Amino acid sequence: MNGTVESNGSSSNSNGKLQGPTEVIAKKSFPCPLRRVSWPEKNEGSEGGSSESDTPRTPRTSTTPGHEKCTFHHDMELDHRPPTREALLPQMSHSYKLLLSALGENVNREGLLKTPERAAKAMLFFTKGYDQSIEDVINDAIFNEDHDEMVVVKDIEMFSMCEHHLVPFYGKVSIGYLPCKKVLGLSKLARIVEIYSRRMQVQERLTRQIAEAVTKAVQPAGVAVVVEGVHMCMVMRGVQKINSKTITSTMLGVFRDDSKTREEFLNLVRST
Repeated sequence: MNGTVESNGSSSNSNGKLQGPTEVIAKKSFPCPLRRVSWPEKNEGSEGGSSESDTPRTPRTSTTPGHEKCTFHHDMELDHRPPTREALLPQMSHSYKLLLSALGENVNREGLLKTPERAAKAMLFFTKGYDQSIEDVINDAIFNEDHDEMVVVKDIEMFSMCEHHLVPFYGKVSIGYLPCKKVLGLSKLARIVEIYSRRMQVQERLTRQIAEAVTKAVQPAGVAVVVEGVHMCMVMRGVQKINSKTITSTMLGVFRDDSKTREEFLNLVRST
């Protein structure tokens, strides 16, 4: 799952000249003009880092000239969205039909007649997190409480999609935080997990996004997140190690700075 693809990002144009590493030719099947666009290496407004845990960017956004009214670009930063998710079904279904045909299947046989549409609907469900935001999910479930002891919700079920192979990974998430006069509704921690797991993901990024979302919601003294995942890209393909598990953690604030606080959290997570 944790494969890394390295590239110098350069490509040749029709004149044989190399383009820079941040230049991209934007291609689209919709009736929009082809346009060369680029973006800075670092997000604007950040100092040596990026928000949303380095969420991948796409070359076109709603602010790119000529694309203000274009339909969905699969933009992971949600700069713009389709009118409805269902509007994507015809094109997605057609793509699945082409895939089945390329595999040598007869897409007109009984068992596969509705498979492209079913697969498209399933993929929309697997990636429904793109259409959700923290503000919508929290929905004012932040309460003023004179409580400064650790809050832990552990073993939250998680299902996600490996962005490298488009196969699932699943497991459990444990979240702890130290409130600063504000507490978050307990179910909202599970909903935050759902938002970020229902996307194309890698477990490392997912772990940090959850921690940063809790930090943004209630500004606690610290946040700790541990994710344990089983990756089907290691189980049903590749090395095929069926008993392997991947554990990632993110420690922010006092959980990073104070070893005793961190150890208390880890002991609570390990306890049965």
